[in-house]
Order: sequence, then C-alpha cells, then structure tokens
Amino acid sequence: MPVKKIIIVGGGNAGLSVAAQLLAKEKDLQISIIEPSEKHYYQPAWTLVGAGIFDINKTVRNEVDFIPSKATWIKDAVESFVPDENKVVCKSGAAYSYDAMVVCPSIQLDWNKIQGCKETLGKNNVSSNYAFDMAPYTWELIKNFKGGTAIFTNPTSPIKCGGAPHKIMYLACDYWRKQGILDKCDVHYLSGAGAIFAVKEYAATLVEVVKKDNIKTHFSVNVTAIDGTGKTIQYEEKDKEGITVKKELKFDLCHIVPPQSAPDFIKSSPLADPKNTYGYVDVNKNTLQHKIYPNIFALGDCTNAPCSKTGAAIRKQAPVVVENVLSFLKEQQVAGEYTGYSACPIPTEYGKLMLAEFDYTNTPTMTFPINQAKPNWAMWILKVKVLPWLYWHKILRGTA
Repeated sequence: MPVKKIIIVGGGNAGLSVAAQLLAKEKDLQISIIEPSEKHYYQPAWTLVGAGIFDINKTVRNEVDFIPSKATWIKDAVESFVPDENKVVCKSGAAYSYDAMVVCPSIQLDWNKIQGCKETLGKNNVSSNYAFDMAPYTWELIKNFKGGTAIFTNPTSPIKCGGAPHKIMYLACDYWRKQGILDKCDVHYLSGAGAIFAVKEYAATLVEVVKKDNIKTHFSVNVTAIDGTGKTIQYEEKDKEGITVKKELKFDLCHIVPPQSAPDFIKSSPLADPKNTYGYVDVNKNTLQHKIYPNIFALGDCTNAPCSKTGAAIRKQAPVVVENVLSFLKEQQVAGEYTGYSACPIPTEYGKLMLAEFDYTNTPTMTFPINQAKPNWAMWILKVKVLPWLYWHKILRGTA
C-alpha cells in the first residue's frame, strides 16, 4: 500500500500534538507541517506575565525543537486551498498534495476592527495580554497605577481563551487591594458577552468576585474605538428600545482585547462555513471532519465547533482527529467523538484559582474530587507550575 500523505496546516499546539500522535500510531505516514513561524509560544501564561508572576522569556521556544523527527517542516504560509484537487498552495508559490489534511492554524487577531487600537497599543497606558511583546507592559501599568479609571475590554466575537479578558482584571484588583488603593480605582469591564461566564455554576463565583472588587460591568457592548492620547474609549450598546447608542468612557489604564476571526486564507476558502460571520472551518462538531470534504479535518481555534477556544479543548480534540484521520485513510467509518470539553483556569486573586471545566451543553465536567467552582490554592499551582511543564514536555510531544 502506498504511503499516505498528510498535510497539517499550523504548527501550534493542535498541529504538533496531532502530528506526534499520528506518528505514534502509524510511523510510516508521510506528514508535512506547514508553519511560517520559527518561534512557538505558550500563550496561556501571558496573563501571569501581565500580573507580574511569570517570565515572558519562558513562554517562547524554537519551533524546530517540537517538530516530530519523522515529520517534515514546510516553513511557509498557506495562501489558498484547492480541496477539489486535494492541494494546498503556499505564499512561496509551492503547491502540496495530500491524502488527508488537518487544518489548525489558530485564530486571527483583528486589531484593526477597533479604530485607533494598533496606533496606541503598547503606549498611552494601553496594553493587551494577547500579544507577546505587550504582556510585560500590562504589568508595568498595573504595578505603577495609583488610582483612577481602569478599563478592561472583551469583544463581541468568539476569542481564544475566553476568560483572559477578565482574568487579568481580577488579578489587578487584588494587587491594588494589597497596595491599599483599590478604593481609589474605578474599574469597568466592557464585554460583548451577555454575562460574566456562560456556565452558571462558575458564573455565581465570579459574580461574587466582581462584587468584592467593586467592578462596574457593561455587558452586550461593542468597543469600536480607542484614543490613547485623549484617554477615551468608545463603545456601542442597545438601549431599552433596542436602538444602538454610542457611549464614551475616560480611562487612566486600559487592557484591550481585539475582536478575532478565522485567518483570512480560511475565510476566503471553500473550507469556510458560509453561514459563519467569522469565517471558521465548517466541521461536524463531534467528528471534526469537514462537512463537504471528507478527507479534511480541523481542530482548535479555527473551527466553527461551538466550544470555547482553549488549549484544553485542543487536548481533547487532538486524539479524536487522529482516530478519525486514520479511520478515513483505512476507508473505515469515522467513530471518534468530541463532546465539546473545554477548561478555563480563572485566577480570582493571587494564590487562588477556579478551574472551570464544561462541555457543549455548558454542564460542569469537573476532573478533581473537589468543588472546582470554589477558587483554591491547588488549582493556582496547577496553572502556574504544572500546566506550563505539561505543555512543553508532554502535550506537544503527543503524550498527554
């Protein structure tokens, strides 16, 4: 039987995990990973960097060190997909064919959808933990803050790590409390979501944290512009009659999170869900197989599967994709099922964390024999110490 060719688009958490797991099961597969970046980032730690307790340099390593030895690294970026010909075309002009393809290039940060954002980011007291070079600036702003108005934003679009916009807010408030200045801080949370968290058991805990920190929440709002020099942020919300009203807030510190969507090369491709505003890959939410092209699978942040976009979700999706890709190549029915599992470790203060785990139905799926909706020290250690080690040494190697 001829060697089967598999192309993996994306060398992040999802792509490397899938490649390693595939080769562990079928060492004779011909796997190519298309990934333009020479660096690999552990993004979940950027909140901790922004809170002053994690070294930013420990969140980046060389991509080459994690490419499986039996896989080929194509250091290029995808330009377009030609699924009817089982072909992918790169920006260099090179084209590659495949028997099966796994699409997992993560998500695109649409900074340009907030007017003035790119121009002011990293200065004028405006930062974001969604960028490697910005997270340390977040900490500079938090530790030097002496009081005033602090704004934390969350866009209307789905985003990677949906808890990150408010994780840093809780840690900032706790830091300011310890400095004795929280009563001088007017903290606002501008969120495109309709509530603090989608799962009621975990939301109940966060409502109490918001109350304790005296945070003013603004839900179902859309941040449209930021003026760094003028220290103002503009947003839209609907009034009681459903009419969109434009509003503005002054700030002294702002942590901003950009709207996000599928990468442009997916949005404009035949792989995109035509009914999805954000252009995500159109997959069966359980098998993660493309709805039109059966030899294409996708996982991670780029899909339209209605789950939270987290590393924890990828960890459960990867073995499903591996099982189903191998079944497809053997002309067997795909039987692997992903149930929507995701996890969101939310620090509510320094030294305490709530580990939210849930599935497609927003039902808690707790791993540990404790009430995970109650923040505790053990879960904090999991986030700060255990998970980073697990990521670099096990997850990317396909053994966790």
